[in-house]
Amino acid sequence: MTEPASPDDARNGVDLTIRLTEAPGAPEYTFRLVAGDGAPSAASTLPDPAAALESVRRHGEAIFFPEPGPPRLCTQQYGGPQTAVVTGWYLGREVNSRFSRTDGCEIARWRAMAPLLGGNAGGSGAI
Repeated sequence: MTEPASPDDARNGVDLTIRLTEAPGAPEYTFRLVAGDGAPSAASTLPDPAAALESVRRHGEAIFFPEPGPPRLCTQQYGGPQTAVVTGWYLGREVNSRFSRTDGCEIARWRAMAPLLGGNAGGSGAI
C-alpha cells in the first residue's frame, strides 16, 4: 500500500482506493477518494466524491475500525454478488476493508458506504 502524499495528508485527510466487482468474473472497477481540508480533491474518481466523503465521515471510523464485541446476529439474506475492497488511509490510519452483500449485516455496511463504493444507498454499485 502506498503511503499518503505527506504527513499532513495522513493526519487530516482521506486517500482511499476502491476496487469494485459486480459479479464473479466481471471486470473490476477502480475508484479513488482523495480529500483534505474538508473537501474532495480533483484526484477523486468516484461518481459523487462529496457524497462518498460524507459517508466516510459519518460511518468510516465504525466500519473501517470496528470495536471488538460480541458476535453479531445477521439475517440470512442475500443482497447480490458485488464485492469491494477499500484500501488506503483515513485520518492517519491504514484502511484495508472488504465489503460484500452476503447477509443482512454486510448489506447494511454496504448501504452505509454506498457512495464510497461507487453507487447510492439503494443501488448495488457502479453500474
